Amino acid sequence: AAMVKETIRVYARVKPLGRRQQAGSYSVDVEEEPLSSLEITVPRDLADGFVNNKREIYKFKFQKIFDQEAKQDVVFDSIAKPVAECVLAGYNGTVFAYGQTGSGKTFTITGGAERYSDRGIIPRTLSYIFDQLQKDSSKVYTTHVSYLEIYNECCYDLLDPRHEASRLEDLPKVTIMEDSDQNIHLKNLSLQQATNEEEALNLLFLGDTNRMIAETPMNQASSRSHCIFTIHISSKEPGSATIRRSKLHLVDLAGSERVAKTGVGGHLLTEAKYINLSLHYLEQVIIALAEKNRSHIPYRNSMMTSVLRDSLGGNCMTTMIATLALDKRNIDESISTCRFAQRVALIKNEAILNEEIDPRLMIVQLKKEIQDLKDELELLTGKQRTSELSQEELLQLNDLIETFLKDNDPDSSLDVGADMRKIKYCFVHMKRLMNHPTTSDKKLLSQDIPEEYTNKEAGEELEKLKELLQQRDNEINILVNMLKKEKKKAQDALFQLNATSAGSAVLERSLSINLEDRQSPLSCFSLKEAKDFSSSVHRLPFLFRQ
Repeated sequence: AAMVKETIRVYARVKPLGRRQQAGSYSVDVEEEPLSSLEITVPRDLADGFVNNKREIYKFKFQKIFDQEAKQDVVFDSIAKPVAECVLAGYNGTVFAYGQTGSGKTFTITGGAERYSDRGIIPRTLSYIFDQLQKDSSKVYTTHVSYLEIYNECCYDLLDPRHEASRLEDLPKVTIMEDSDQNIHLKNLSLQQATNEEEALNLLFLGDTNRMIAETPMNQASSRSHCIFTIHISSKEPGSATIRRSKLHLVDLAGSERVAKTGVGGHLLTEAKYINLSLHYLEQVIIALAEKNRSHIPYRNSMMTSVLRDSLGGNCMTTMIATLALDKRNIDESISTCRFAQRVALIKNEAILNEEIDPRLMIVQLKKEIQDLKDELELLTGKQRTSELSQEELLQLNDLIETFLKDNDPDSSLDVGADMRKIKYCFVHMKRLMNHPTTSDKKLLSQDIPEEYTNKEAGEELEKLKELLQQRDNEINILVNMLKKEKKKAQDALFQLNATSAGSAVLERSLSINLEDRQSPLSCFSLKEAKDFSSSVHRLPFLFRQ
């Protein structure tokens, strides 16, 4: 499968200043290629409080920086659209927003409710994806969405259709399972099918309604939880057995600020601890991934890192957007967000095209292959029926031959199946027609086939045939050896599919019966000779083969 190797792309977005906020000092330099850089200046009066006061100017590199005026559509086009394109092509993708509470994460990911133009990355991605799917009629697509919230290390399904939740605890709890290949499965998370943009948006609104928002003094609608909205796409070309499955995670992380600042006690403190703990584990995973020779990556430490395991250093195209509130009061938090972003930018991911084979179609193909092999085997081992052909069958063959001879198409073929008696009769009949073109069919039929061999050339003919028979016998031995290999291939494919169907049992029986009694000193022929032989067998007339 095709593979795309690249580091996680990291972008920054600066939130517009509020009315009563004092502007912090920063500058954006877009000229530097290929990355843009952001310089943040820490004023002296703040320096001794939070940051080691020797350094006043901090410089950070980003793929691109969106300043305060940046519009939602521009952000979508640069950040999420390239990821959505990869997902449509069969790769996994993730876009996640990281930053302190109130720095514009939810606005960037979901959008603002005031104006239509404030739509965020999720609704725009849904529009874009369904738009593309409608344009592409070459494949059959199915789309599902899921919406997961992680709060205090518990996962909840936000798309539970049974009820509108008044408390988060009312929602179904989602648990994490890991299979033997270390793939993560989310148990109890509902996948809702969405056939168009409107259905998908309704599901998004249902999830947002179910989201719990706890109020803290820092922000009247502070997001205290991580949310992961996932779009699952599977596509298949009609008639093909290959299915492509990909998923796109759009992640709104909880606020990254430190506890002291939220000015709250009681249960919000345990929340802040949990939230920071899971972000702390996220940071640990990222540090571990950035180190060259680390073998163990601590994904299992938190729900968040388990769910996003593939997005971080795995099979995924990942993009991160760091949201910054660059007013004076939040400068220190912005610097720590930028530092985190720089570490994320070091991680390399390998996105692989997710293709799999539909087992049902595969079984049909294998059954057909088995039947073909049986016919071929019957032909080569000469285990033939010995009864005479009936008068009716002979007349039928005569008609076939006549049609075949009259057909002017050079590609037409005479197909009488893998029955050696019929093949032999056809050759004899054709030979007669060649020798006595004027004789009518009626006469030919009344003659008995064996009489053909009672003429004076019978002796020579017999000698010739004996020699050929010996030669053919040798060739058959070689072909049987090749068939043994074929048998093994077919067997392996069947075992893989657990298709212990009656067909395979019959095939094995017939193969083993026919192969056991054909041991020959010639089985040590080289493969090249075997190939030459097999091609010559196809070229010689079947009559001689007998």
